[in-house]
Amino acid sequence: MGKKINIYLPLFFALTLIIGVLLGNLLLPHAQKNIFSLKLNRYDKLNDVLNYIENDYVDTISRKTLIEKGIAGLLQSLDPHSGYIKAEEFNESNDPLKGNFDGIGIQFRVIHDTITVINTIQGGPSEKEGILSGDRIVKINEKNAAGIKIKDTEVMKQLKGRRGTQVAVKVYRKDEKKYYDFTITRDVIPTYSVDIAYMVNNNTGYIKLSKFSATTTGEMHEAIKKLKGLGMEKLVLDLRSNGGGYLDEAIEIADEFLPENKMIVYTEGSHRSKRSYVAKGGGLFEQNDLVVLIDEFSASASEIVAGAVQDNDRGTIIGRRSFGKGLVQEQILLGDGSAIRLTVARYHTPTGRCIQKPYTKGYEEYYNEFYIQLLEDNMNVVDSLNFADTIRYKTPGGKIVYGGGGIMPDIYIPYKAEFISDYYRKIISKDILRDFCFDYADKNRNQLKKYGSAEKFVSSFIISNGLFEEFIAYAESKGVARDNEGIKSAENALKSLIKGSIGRNIFDDPAFYPVILHADIMFKKAMQVLEAR
Repeated sequence: MGKKINIYLPLFFALTLIIGVLLGNLLLPHAQKNIFSLKLNRYDKLNDVLNYIENDYVDTISRKTLIEKGIAGLLQSLDPHSGYIKAEEFNESNDPLKGNFDGIGIQFRVIHDTITVINTIQGGPSEKEGILSGDRIVKINEKNAAGIKIKDTEVMKQLKGRRGTQVAVKVYRKDEKKYYDFTITRDVIPTYSVDIAYMVNNNTGYIKLSKFSATTTGEMHEAIKKLKGLGMEKLVLDLRSNGGGYLDEAIEIADEFLPENKMIVYTEGSHRSKRSYVAKGGGLFEQNDLVVLIDEFSASASEIVAGAVQDNDRGTIIGRRSFGKGLVQEQILLGDGSAIRLTVARYHTPTGRCIQKPYTKGYEEYYNEFYIQLLEDNMNVVDSLNFADTIRYKTPGGKIVYGGGGIMPDIYIPYKAEFISDYYRKIISKDILRDFCFDYADKNRNQLKKYGSAEKFVSSFIISNGLFEEFIAYAESKGVARDNEGIKSAENALKSLIKGSIGRNIFDDPAFYPVILHADIMFKKAMQVLEAR
């Protein structure tokens, strides 16, 4: 009898243990049930589906591919800005905002199916080795790179690399009709967010900010100090086509213009409590006259700065309604080097406006809204939104500002006002002007370099009637029919763009912006506003 009991004792103890665990789970707080539950009834649907596809799909497909596509689709279904970054794409995705990257130090464009050096970075590896503007890169590491329809992304992938590593390039130097071989050691290449900062006249400065990267605050400090030293009392801050960047940098830049304790922005989400960001005071440009330029491609950090300036009655916003990217992402690095960016909160301006525009109509319409409006010929009106009382807000100074997504400017410049004629629009929509100006600069590089500086080029170089007619003929050969009335109305704007683009190929941005701004309607309006104060 005792032996029989001994046989059943292990089974009895096991049953007692299971019952004890189950009863214990019933007594635990709800939050702990999920952690300690045996999950006897758990059904892993996702794993079953993956197994079924992997084992029975008509073609061979890896589980890793299925998982990556599934994660990407899941995040994209949440909102337009949550996303998945593959391990091999992580650096490429984050480099633009770091303020530097490892590479060979050139600005290039793929022109006529050939990698063409536009400029070398001063003091960079390529300049040190003797690469020149106008050189054509025909081979990279002994592999053909010309005439193969190579894309910009592929060029960057091959030329960028870890600091200290080498890349071999063969270039064709057109002026000498010779080939040269170079072995270039990659190094840290700085990138800049301030494209240009210069004095428009005796008391007005202009700063073009292209992004909010890790170095933006330092760059802006230097730019404002430099211009104030030259007599700047008024400022045009150009945030057009600035797609944003780091929140911290946006806070710091807004702080330069706002007095102490003024609200800059606040964030809030279902699982994130409200967090407010206020100016610390002591900014370099808190009292002087300010105009901010924005357009439909100004997003995120740009909208934070523009919204803070507008809602605090600190300056005038000119342009068109900004993009409306007001979702806050947290980036989480995963174990294999990939990452996810998950939206955790929304940005709100000081008056309470949510910067984020609606995204209920789908991913494609969200990103293509501007082009849809353009095709529907709606860009000549102030805005397609219905300004109901529910999206009206009032600033401390009594000014009405509008919600509904994005930042609505104080002074609206219709899209059509900038594009003068259909002929001008056709020219701008193609690569005609870019290619013509590069070819001209390339053929006349040595002569143009004799100007010596961007300032001298801007003040002395003139687009002759003969050169302008040459451009019109070139455009016609590329499919833009001659339109005498359209040409006449767009002549000044086109001449400015031609001159600025030629200058940029030789002297970079300092020979571009001071030229094209004279024909820029938004900039002209900014100057009128500042001159009236």
